[in-house]
Amino acid sequence: MLFLVDEWLGIDKISTLPGHKDLDSETLQFILEEAGKFCSNELLPINREGDEHGATIDNGVVSTPPGFKAAYEHLVAGGWTGIDAKPEYGGQGLPKLVQYLIDEMQGGTNLAFKLYSELSHGAYHLLANEASEEIRNRFVPNMVAGVWSGTMCLTEPHCGTDLGLINSKAIANDDGSYGISGSKIFVTSGDHDLTENIVHLVLARMSGAPSGTRGISLFAVPKYLVNEDGSLGERNGVITASIEHKMGIRGSATCALNFDHAVGYLIGEENKGLRTLFRMMNMERLTIGMQGLGFVDIAYQNAYQYALERVQSKAPAPRPNDSKAADPIIYQPEIKRILLRMRSQLEGGRAMAVFACHHVDVMETSPSQEARADAADLVALFTPIIKSYLTDLAVTSTLSAQQVFGGHGYVREHGMEQNVRDSRITQIYEGTNEVHAVDLVTRKLSGRIGQSADRLFDSWRELFADNRANSDLSVIVEPAEDALARLQEATRWVRAAIESNDAAARGAATNYLRLFALTAIACFWADIVISIRDKDGRFYETKRKTARFYMQHVLPETESLYQVIMAGAESLADFTIDDFSS
Repeated sequence: MLFLVDEWLGIDKISTLPGHKDLDSETLQFILEEAGKFCSNELLPINREGDEHGATIDNGVVSTPPGFKAAYEHLVAGGWTGIDAKPEYGGQGLPKLVQYLIDEMQGGTNLAFKLYSELSHGAYHLLANEASEEIRNRFVPNMVAGVWSGTMCLTEPHCGTDLGLINSKAIANDDGSYGISGSKIFVTSGDHDLTENIVHLVLARMSGAPSGTRGISLFAVPKYLVNEDGSLGERNGVITASIEHKMGIRGSATCALNFDHAVGYLIGEENKGLRTLFRMMNMERLTIGMQGLGFVDIAYQNAYQYALERVQSKAPAPRPNDSKAADPIIYQPEIKRILLRMRSQLEGGRAMAVFACHHVDVMETSPSQEARADAADLVALFTPIIKSYLTDLAVTSTLSAQQVFGGHGYVREHGMEQNVRDSRITQIYEGTNEVHAVDLVTRKLSGRIGQSADRLFDSWRELFADNRANSDLSVIVEPAEDALARLQEATRWVRAAIESNDAAARGAATNYLRLFALTAIACFWADIVISIRDKDGRFYETKRKTARFYMQHVLPETESLYQVIMAGAESLADFTIDDFSS
């Protein structure tokens, strides 16, 4: 993390943004090291117990697993709930990039615990930017302090991604508030015993609102009403009906909530609630990508350590010690290959995430309107890629770690099977990865965002042209350049298909997203290797070796993805719905 931010991206790119002039390399290192200690010493030790005990509900009262309350108190005391929140609300005002890196750590060590504060973070940003001054002053400081928490209430029993189908109602009250009625499911941290109050952000329809997504409004609905002096009043009409029994993240209370004429406050404009909520949703999607990255990291760390210690069978020559009856399995080429597939995608994927997350800060703080707009386009382009690719990688990496552990990975003691189960949700919530792939091909390759993609491609081509003649770099630059050419050709095909054969473009969406991600990571790897070409030492040499492995063992997948995209539409279209029953 420090290498990417300080040496590759450049700490000066952050410190020159308004509000961040005091952030230097030493401060960044201190923050990240302290975050790592908190996650290692506080969150990881209670991860398994949280899974085994789970969140529970008794007579409508939800309780978190043993150890979660104490850890949450330490989280609040350490100021971790307000890392990137504005100082005017009690936050530390650090860059969002720093928050995203901490998200990776927390997601990898205890995702179930992290979710109790994660939605609060997104809800804070939405309220701080979209709510009236009265609502901000009433709710936001306590959310930043971690005394209150927040949720996002979208899904209903009959609808998931298609939010235009929601039925929850909002009836205007005489005092300017609204009475919210309806049922929501899959509400992350919908109820718990960690905070004094919970502020639910709820999508509902006002009387006479248009149908579909054009008629949805957003409301803040607290669990407990808030008096004029800021003290808590009576319980609002929010009832916890049940908690879900899930495959993973069992320590997280995923709730079904019933709203019975609950008092709510309009956030943003009438009938523009979905657009308002997208500020929170898009931040969450990047955060989920960082959760995925956290799982990749902890999978790699565990698999690497186990492979060093597990002695089994003789390694091929040259063996580390010919006098031994068996060797550590890390000397087996297949184990090295598994570890390096994880590592090369982990480090390259983190570079992609750092690039995108830095542009979130540029988008929100740059004094240049043009720079803000350009950054917003890049963030929009990379959001579905980071969310989908890194969470897909989370699942494959946790499975790979389980494979390295063998039978010990299948039993519970080592935690590998829990990581498999916990990571699986990242591919599903905040929009399944297939939904994000369709979003990429149908919305992000045209208009301003599409132009941003083309400029990015051009910048990479210029980078390669400037360094193509360097023979020491050719093993990295040439494969990346070839993959970029395939991506550009596939992009032209998708753009044409959107206009002439929408179904074909949508059918290629997941393959195209993966092609984009693998190619982008190759380009970032090339940029990294070029940036360290004059640096010596074991650390930098290992970077070069890892990049070379990626080019030779991971990037070739783009060739088959390209072939499927360019030639696979006909066979997909020819298979009719009736054929499934034959």
